[in-house]
Amino acid sequence: MPLKLPHTPAINTRALAGIGLLLAAVACFAVLDTTTKRVTAEVPLLMAVWARNFFQAIFTSALVLPRQGWSVLKTNHLAQQITRGLLMVSVTVLAFSSLGVMPVGEFTAIVMTTPLLVTLLAARLLGEHVSPFRVALVVGGFLGTAIIVRPGGGAVSWHSWHMLLPLVLVAANTAFQLLTSKMTRTETTMTTQFYTSWIGAILSSIPLFWFWTTIANPYLWLGLLLMGVAGAVGHILMIMSFERSPAATLMPYMYMQIGFAMLGGWIIFDHLPDHLSLIGIGLIAACGTAGGLLTLYERRLSQ
Repeated sequence: MPLKLPHTPAINTRALAGIGLLLAAVACFAVLDTTTKRVTAEVPLLMAVWARNFFQAIFTSALVLPRQGWSVLKTNHLAQQITRGLLMVSVTVLAFSSLGVMPVGEFTAIVMTTPLLVTLLAARLLGEHVSPFRVALVVGGFLGTAIIVRPGGGAVSWHSWHMLLPLVLVAANTAFQLLTSKMTRTETTMTTQFYTSWIGAILSSIPLFWFWTTIANPYLWLGLLLMGVAGAVGHILMIMSFERSPAATLMPYMYMQIGFAMLGGWIIFDHLPDHLSLIGIGLIAACGTAGGLLTLYERRLSQ
């Protein structure tokens, strides 16, 4: 008699796939942030914001239009698409401004308070179930972030006005993440990415009529191109992850972006984390591992 393997419900398989897609997405975002800090040391901020959005829009169009044609423009909620595009531009400007005054690792650590807010708000605004243990995992990741930043011991003073930039960014990014999770219920991945990319490209192109700067170094153009590609791929993967897993399940894994950012800072800027930062990274990794084990346990119970 042949061995009959237990059936695994599609929802759990999709949840695990969503986690994998999210990890790939945050790796892309770490590449984007590291490249941005390097490029904006020589390229004006508005030029960098434009290039990031423009190249992302071109890359997205080259990927989407041959497969879907102009049917990609069909949307059930145009107002939400426009709002997401506006939020994306706001997040980009705030992120690039923050990276101009902060190391990549410290910047990423502060931004990673976003998953805490998203997880806590997902239950109230999106009607998603958030277990106490998952909330504890997110809080644990937040504590790891606090250890890395260390008020009074980081690279930027907590009394500096520069600290307002990433804090406002966290608020904008939280709204962006929640809206993304809501839109995946009615919108397709490529339609959302297409609208977001071109809204960002159009809005960021307007200031160039007054602030265009000639860039002669081809390596800087390669960096700008990499920013656009990394941003496009990262956001497509992020949308796909939200399609497969609820926001509360995904948020603990967002903290892995800190590890990727630390790696990028070491490779590009020769910035090594100190012992306390390594403790914070270890705490974040432990929370992520516990979240993975919880997902596997829930999957087993549902078989």
